[in-house]
Amino acid sequence: MSTTKKVAGVALAAALGVTTLSACGGDAQDKPAGAGDAPKSKTVTLVSHDSFNATEAVIKEFEAQSGYTVKVLKSGDAGAALNQEILTKGSPRGDVFFGVDNTLLSRALDNGIFTPYEAKGLADVKPEYVLDKEHRVTPIDSGDICVNYDKAYFADKKIAPPQTLDDLLKPEYKNLLVTENAATSSPGLGFLLASVGKYGEEGWKDYWSKLKANGVEVVDGWEQAYNERFSGSAGGKKAKGDRPLVVSYASSPPVEVLYGEPQPAEAPTGVATGTCFRQVEFAGLLKGAKNEEGGKALLDFLIGKRFQEDMPLQMFVNPVVKDAKLPELFTKHGVVIEKPETVAPDGIAKNREQWVKTWSSLVVK
Repeated sequence: MSTTKKVAGVALAAALGVTTLSACGGDAQDKPAGAGDAPKSKTVTLVSHDSFNATEAVIKEFEAQSGYTVKVLKSGDAGAALNQEILTKGSPRGDVFFGVDNTLLSRALDNGIFTPYEAKGLADVKPEYVLDKEHRVTPIDSGDICVNYDKAYFADKKIAPPQTLDDLLKPEYKNLLVTENAATSSPGLGFLLASVGKYGEEGWKDYWSKLKANGVEVVDGWEQAYNERFSGSAGGKKAKGDRPLVVSYASSPPVEVLYGEPQPAEAPTGVATGTCFRQVEFAGLLKGAKNEEGGKALLDFLIGKRFQEDMPLQMFVNPVVKDAKLPELFTKHGVVIEKPETVAPDGIAKNREQWVKTWSSLVVK
């Protein structure tokens, strides 16, 4: 999954590919094959997209409690990582897969790569996130793809920033929006799905025809859109970006504060709350996992309060557990999206390729 500055916090670890987050239990090695009874593995391997991250102390807590050592295998973006697990179905590279979201969920389930497991603590997860009643996957986090705006631009121009998808069609916002290609980018696809959720099968194509006429710019990915073309981000300012509207995430303003040098008292960017699509990420026990018990213990931990409250500042996503608290950075500088657009996973599975093909013919070609 392409995310705001999730990548910034874990770029080095992602470059390494495989990361052992702790050496706890390192002297409890697996016995050689054939040496008596098959031993229980002391390592549990989490396969994920590149943006997975967690505080080392939190991982050490799990290792101390469970007796397992955690190894993380990072495998590119969510689509690429999922493709590899489908290709290795039945002989997985790890025990748990993290990072499949609701735009790719039905593909993972249809390919049967997960073993059903109802994680301990699932009753504490908000029910709207439990999309698989067979418990082949467990909800871990949520986030919202939304249009962000440059506060300074709109203040200087004395123009109210847009708040809804309909607003983006108004003449005062002509040539101001940059979005990512829905065929190559997770936020680009999410923004397309927001329009499908809002206007339905009959209306979304007309919406995009009007948005194109109003000067929307399309680039390949989030990095180019947010850090080069968007005038409100730190990177965009350096690159002299001239688009004050960008498709990004509801968590982008807190990230701008966190990484600001010096750190600003207020976020320089805002969120158009009526433009959002809700993403939910899941993890599942891989079918054929070598350490199934360790995988189950890890899934239990991922929806535990300790990990859930660590997540926001590590991956810039929201917890799915009811009583997990957000850090002050999120509550002070972020926004809560009350009514995001959603599309049922089976609807996405059935129509995604055609929607993207039609979108490309309308907007890009």
